[in-house]
Amino acid sequence: MVDRTFVVGDIHGDLSALRKVLARMPQPDAEDTLVFLGDYLDRGPDSAGVVDFILNVLPQHTPARIVTLRGNHEDAWVKVMAGEWPDFVMPPANGCLQTMQSFLGEPVSPPGTSASFEQLQALVAAEFFPPSVTRWLEGLPHYYEDDHAIYVHAGLPITPTGGFVHPGDAVGKQLVALLWIRDQRFFRDYRGKTVVVGHTGTSRLPPELSDYTPEDTTDLWYGPAVIGIDTGAGKRGFLTALELPAGIVYESRGE
Repeated sequence: MVDRTFVVGDIHGDLSALRKVLARMPQPDAEDTLVFLGDYLDRGPDSAGVVDFILNVLPQHTPARIVTLRGNHEDAWVKVMAGEWPDFVMPPANGCLQTMQSFLGEPVSPPGTSASFEQLQALVAAEFFPPSVTRWLEGLPHYYEDDHAIYVHAGLPITPTGGFVHPGDAVGKQLVALLWIRDQRFFRDYRGKTVVVGHTGTSRLPPELSDYTPEDTTDLWYGPAVIGIDTGAGKRGFLTALELPAGIVYESRGE
């Protein structure tokens, strides 16, 4: 059997969706790899539960290798903890309040709830993360690569001449782009080894280029050389996972 890679998209605090997707996948064995594309935190109701499940529960139930990549939300929280980006926690749409409440064991506010002044102070301090989680966030890698594909949260940096930078060669602002880029040229023009990404909701990608259910713009996006699997978990959407090299799709939606 060819070694399989199961790639899981942006979770955003939706532990229920994560459990459902994993239950629908075949049981990975010791030769397989589970790759998480980042954005474990924010917006959904149980960011703390998602992190605990991936770090402490899942390793006890699978012999597969587990790879957790950095998402832009994890990158932002690392900057907040370093005192470099306090403004990130302020917009209600970022869902940071829900993350703090889940780690503190408090009732989680509905999406879009504005934080009080006292809550904003606690968010900026970011002292609610356990030290083990802080270390994990700081150490998350920017990408992973195997025989099947390159896995990165957002996409590949684009050079001034229109070329694409391999993640292993990215430096400086290019590293930031791996986590934050949303340039449509990447999805339309990149040709090379398959790249699997999250970050940009699939409904925002050109449906005419997708070979996978183009009539459903909320579904996984399968382009010529890029596969997008952010289908909106934690944001009123659902969670998607992809098995490679078979190309089998698993979703949390439906019974």
